[in-house]
Amino acid sequence: MDSLIIAALALCSLTAPAYGDKGSSKARSCSDIRQFYGGKGFPLDDVPQIEISGEHLRICPQGYTCCTSDMEDKLASQSRTEIEGVLKEAGRAIQTELAEQQNVFDGYIDELLNRSSSTLQETFTSTFGILYLQSAHVFSDLYTDLRHYYRGSNLDLEDALNDFWTKLLEKLFSQANKQYSIGEDYLECVSKQMETLRPFGETPHKMTLQVTRTFVAARSFIQGLAIGGEVVRKVSQVPLSQECMRAMMRMTYCPHCRGMPSAKPCSNYCSNVMKGCLANQADLNSEWRNLAEAMVDVALHRLDTMDSLILSLPNQILEAMSTMMENLLTVNVKLFQACGNLREGGTSGTGAEESMKRGRVTVEDSLGDSSNKMAKLVSDVVKKLKEMQPYWVSLPNIICSKRVATGAGAEDKCWNGISRARYLPEVMGDGLASQINNPELEIDITKPDMTIRQRIMQLKINIHRLTKAFSGQDVDFQDTSDDGSGSGSGMCADGMCSRGPRLVAITERPIFYAYPPENKKVKASAQQNLPSIGIFLLVILILLLRR
Repeated sequence: MDSLIIAALALCSLTAPAYGDKGSSKARSCSDIRQFYGGKGFPLDDVPQIEISGEHLRICPQGYTCCTSDMEDKLASQSRTEIEGVLKEAGRAIQTELAEQQNVFDGYIDELLNRSSSTLQETFTSTFGILYLQSAHVFSDLYTDLRHYYRGSNLDLEDALNDFWTKLLEKLFSQANKQYSIGEDYLECVSKQMETLRPFGETPHKMTLQVTRTFVAARSFIQGLAIGGEVVRKVSQVPLSQECMRAMMRMTYCPHCRGMPSAKPCSNYCSNVMKGCLANQADLNSEWRNLAEAMVDVALHRLDTMDSLILSLPNQILEAMSTMMENLLTVNVKLFQACGNLREGGTSGTGAEESMKRGRVTVEDSLGDSSNKMAKLVSDVVKKLKEMQPYWVSLPNIICSKRVATGAGAEDKCWNGISRARYLPEVMGDGLASQINNPELEIDITKPDMTIRQRIMQLKINIHRLTKAFSGQDVDFQDTSDDGSGSGSGMCADGMCSRGPRLVAITERPIFYAYPPENKKVKASAQQNLPSIGIFLLVILILLLRR
């Protein structure tokens, strides 16, 4: 019988709870955490002088502790604030990169348009004199329309180019036939003959095709940069969940509460916490990569000749005007046949035909270093886009890289959520669906974050836009800059509207556990369960002794 009593006492001594980092049997001072806690800006009155029993804790392990419930709540809130700050900072870096690329492209394309417009004005003024001055607004309107379209104006570019050629035909016809009285109705008839008569030869068709294809691609590309930055900004503002806050607290500040301020999280432990916290963000990965790839294709294959195209516009316009003037007699005959003969009554003076004969010139504006500059811009942006492709799934690694334990023996001495010991659970995959068995967070994978789902749809819409733009098709969507609902006709043309997610209100009530859920415990530390086993055995022994 005595041997049984001795065995029971020995078992109790083995299963007695450990105190702090070194497991001394004496309650330790809380001076370290007082200094740490005060450094965070919290009142020192919250902190006990020595360790207390931790039955009150709802997040940290319930051994002896220097943290009260109020301290635990404040530190949990602090951990969420800090991690949300890190996420916003990472997002700002991406936004800055995208904005810088957009500004560089905007500036260079604006420079090319100004240079092309100035070349046309200088050359045509010195060559054609009054003929150009009387038609100057037709040319300036063309460049204004190109700028407005590139910057996102609700403008049909093909219609704008057709209007340019129509107005130019009316002006040149009027100047070439100044001896006649030409009214608005007659000029309207002249403009209607544009398609069948083709007074400018093939130049309008060729130039319209080139300009439309290039500017549609450029505008979609720039919009892609802007949308990318907007998506990052919106997603960076999505608050982390209460469950994530608790997991962050357990990983970040519970070691301080347990008297282990130097303990850093195990690498795999940190990965699981952050993959769970950022599961919805990781679901952006697929469409984010698709957007980057679509933009790379457009940049490499549609923007590479944009500089030469813009600078060639004066020469193409001159070529078209020369074609009309060379065939003016034939053009006039056909127009008179279609619209009727004109009666004299106009003004005398040199007509367009004489001006053109005096002005047999070639507009020269060599690319110089422009070609190399555009090639460098494309190369730079392609490099940046490729670097950004894994952004959403790399966030856990970015956050954990500076937090986790490293060096010799780190795997055995790191904080695993309960104590200093090896972390045994496997690392989860990326995305919401992969978190069903995450040992660190309770996540309802059937309730995705609706703000992030809207951003995913926004990315899909703009990928569709870029794909169409690659082949020269202009697709306009409504409401693509904010809610990503994609209600425009271009979206529905491919049957995508019907596949959009329904937006429903989701509310989540925080869940608090007095103890960590059973399936969440890390199996690396056997001490956590030993005290209860020892007490159970002791009770049995006492009952046996009384018999």
